[in-house]
Amino acid sequence: MATRVEDQAGALAQRFAATRALSLALVDPLSDADATVQSMPDASPAKWHLAHTTWFFETFVLRDHVAGYEAFDPRFAFLFNSYYEAEGARHARDRRGLLTRPTLDGVRAWRAAVDAALARALPRLPADAVALVELGIHHEQQHQELLLTDILHLFGENPLAPAIWDRPRPAPAVHPGPIRWIEGRQGIVEIGHDGGGFAFDCEGPRHAALLHPHALADRPVTNAEWQSFVDDGGYTRPDHWLSDGWAWVRAEGISAPLHWRQVNGRWHQFALDGMHPLHPAAPVTHISYYEAEAFARWAGARLPTEAEWEASAAGMDPTAGNQLDAAGPVRPRAAPVGDGLRQMFGDVWEWTGSAFLPYPGFRPAAGAVGEYNGKFMSAQFVLKGASCATPRGHSRASYRNFFHPHQRWQFTGVRLARDL
Repeated sequence: MATRVEDQAGALAQRFAATRALSLALVDPLSDADATVQSMPDASPAKWHLAHTTWFFETFVLRDHVAGYEAFDPRFAFLFNSYYEAEGARHARDRRGLLTRPTLDGVRAWRAAVDAALARALPRLPADAVALVELGIHHEQQHQELLLTDILHLFGENPLAPAIWDRPRPAPAVHPGPIRWIEGRQGIVEIGHDGGGFAFDCEGPRHAALLHPHALADRPVTNAEWQSFVDDGGYTRPDHWLSDGWAWVRAEGISAPLHWRQVNGRWHQFALDGMHPLHPAAPVTHISYYEAEAFARWAGARLPTEAEWEASAAGMDPTAGNQLDAAGPVRPRAAPVGDGLRQMFGDVWEWTGSAFLPYPGFRPAAGAVGEYNGKFMSAQFVLKGASCATPRGHSRASYRNFFHPHQRWQFTGVRLARDL
């Protein structure tokens, strides 16, 4: 009879294999050219995502914990290290799109070799190396979402507006109706990861937070509501905007969410399944913190704090909602009709008004993996929940996604809050 340790190792091996297979399936429709081009410095080529996640396993697990392991190609360490200063020099981020070699098939061959080596080594790895495999799986899931949004941005730059997955869309849903306000918890609450299961280091330590009387909107803001903001001159009136946000709007010529297009006088939206008329009931997505904050002011509300959002989501099932299960079109869905808070997980990441800063008592891990989150705790804002491109099972109430306030190529949306 298998021991508990053997069962855990077998389950980990299955999750590793499934995660690696999903990444390959996501890029299966791409040509080598599709997978090589970089649309902007914030995005990375699809081929680079496949390679970087492979470098992570080869470096931190196989190189450091498997005696006698030899790198598939020692030159790849320079090409596919992302930001780990402890691992030495690396290829510049904004020049990743110039890596025509290795080819996409060459990267696939490297992945296959690393996967086989890790599968052989996994039953004999020490506990600290097993923990790195777990971290690597969650790291690759993060890159699966980045991969999809980077592909979307790349294809959105193509005047042909090509679809990656061309499949029929479901019939538009009925609009969910006016926002309902759900009173949130008050007083002293505990937030941060509770220690059960996997979490990234930035999710802890668990600590107390004080919540003042407030309410959250029962659902995210919809496209129809955002169009009202646009029609009311929301992008042309500085009184709605933070100073930095207004400067960004003017400098970049922003007049609508990313991927919104006017076609014959009507708003359309570009998605992974091509260009479609704007779905009025779906949550608005691809908006920046600046846009979310301006909309909240226009609506007479504000953004929720990270603690308000997390306290309200505590106890909810983070695997529910519209999230990524398999390769294919990913699209935000309309809100279902019901009572209470809806769509807390899935469809769109939700901006909060909280800066991404360390929790009381936070200490980064020792070594290179300690660079994973802590050094980015500057000038970024927290998003909570999950999106339609988040692999199901990856998120939780304590999860802290974070981006700079001007960034909006991810599936980012907004849920309003207000004081009581």
